[in-house]
Amino acid sequence: MGTLPLSNRNNQMQESSIRKLAPYADAAKAAGVAVYHLNIGQPDIKTPDAMVKAYTEAPDIIAYGPSPGVESYRRKLADYYRTIGVHVGVDDIFVTTGGSEALIFAMMAVLSPGDELIIAEPYYTNYNGFAVMAGASIVPVTATIDDGFRLPSIEAFEAVITERSRAILITSPGNPTGAIFTRPQLEQLAAFAKRHNLFVLSDEVYRDFFYGEEKPASILSIPGLEEHAVMIDSVSKRFSACGARIGALVTKNRDIYSLVMKFGQARLCPPAVEQIAAERALDTPPEYLRDVVAEYKLRRDLAVEALSKIDGVVVKKPEGAFYLIAQLPVDDAEAFAIWLLRDFRLNGATTMVAPAAGFYASPGLGKNQIRIAYVLNREALGNAIHIIDEGLKEYRRLKG
Repeated sequence: MGTLPLSNRNNQMQESSIRKLAPYADAAKAAGVAVYHLNIGQPDIKTPDAMVKAYTEAPDIIAYGPSPGVESYRRKLADYYRTIGVHVGVDDIFVTTGGSEALIFAMMAVLSPGDELIIAEPYYTNYNGFAVMAGASIVPVTATIDDGFRLPSIEAFEAVITERSRAILITSPGNPTGAIFTRPQLEQLAAFAKRHNLFVLSDEVYRDFFYGEEKPASILSIPGLEEHAVMIDSVSKRFSACGARIGALVTKNRDIYSLVMKFGQARLCPPAVEQIAAERALDTPPEYLRDVVAEYKLRRDLAVEALSKIDGVVVKKPEGAFYLIAQLPVDDAEAFAIWLLRDFRLNGATTMVAPAAGFYASPGLGKNQIRIAYVLNREALGNAIHIIDEGLKEYRRLKG
C-alpha cells in the first residue's frame, strides 16, 4: 500500500528557523548539558501580577464568548490605542487567538490563491507559513545588514509590483532585525500602497520596545490609509504572556472586518479566561513597561558590545524589539549552530541560536547569519555569547 499524498502545502511551508534545531538541544539537555536559549523570543520577564491573578478568578462556567471578543476588553483596547495615536472604536477591533491568528485572518481576508504578498526580508519565518495557508506567495524586497536592515527604498518595492500584487506586510520594530521604520518611511509606503491599490498589513506586537527618542508609528496613525490598513497586535511580548494566546486584528475597513467575522464565527470565539487576564493587564502601571524596556536596552547594549568584540562578526545595534542578526565568519551558520549544540561544551553548557537563512525568501541569503533573541538575564546572556565566541574559535580551527 502506497503512502497517502499530503497537500502541496507540505512542500511550500518552511520549517521554523527558531525551533528546527530543537532535537539537538533536547539531546544536549538529556546528556546533562545546560543550554542557553537565544533562539526564541520567550521573555524571562515576570508577567504582570494583575494578569496572573486573573487566572485564579475564572468564572464557575467557562462559556463561549462573542466571536470578535469580549466587548469590555475591546473597549479598553480602544482606550489604549488612543494613547498611541490610533483612534479606533470597539467595532474596529477583533480579538484573536494570538497574533498568529490575527495574521492568518488578515492574509486570508485580503489574499486569494495565486496572489502575491510583498515583504521586506529578513522577516519572521511564520509569515511564509501563513501566506501558504492563504494560497498566496511571498515576494521579498531585501534589507541589508550594512544599513541596519532599514526599510528598502520605494524604488525597490516598485520593482517587484506585478498584476498579482495585493498587499504589503511590514513589522516595526522588526523581528528578526530589531529595525524600526520611521514615520516618513511609512508615509512613503502608504502613498505607494494607495498608488497601486494595495493593502498594508502591519505587525506591531513589539511597539513598546524601542530604545531611542522616537516612538514607532502605527500604520493606523497614517491619514488617508484607513481602507488599506490592518494592524496586528498581541499581549505576548508587551506583558510577557506568550502562552496566553490573545491577539487582535484592527482595521477600519468594514469589508475586511466583515470577512474576518466569518472566519471568527467558524472558530467560535477566542479564549475566554485569557481575555479576562488580558483586560486586567491593561491596568498595569506604566512603570512596568518602563522598567522592562530599560532592562532590554541594557541587554541589547551588552549583546552588541560582546558580539562586536568577536573576530569576524558583523552586527548593527537594533533600534527596537529584542532581536538582532549577527553575521558570522563561517560559510554555513546552520551547520555551526548544530555543531554548537551537538559537539561544543564550555563549562558544561552550550548556546542555541536561530540560523537566519530561514528568515529570508531569497535563496542563499542569510546563510552566514544568525538571529539572537536577547531575552535572558544579563549574566546568562554574557555567558551565552562567550560560548559563541569560544565556539567560533574552535569551529574555525577545525575547519582549517
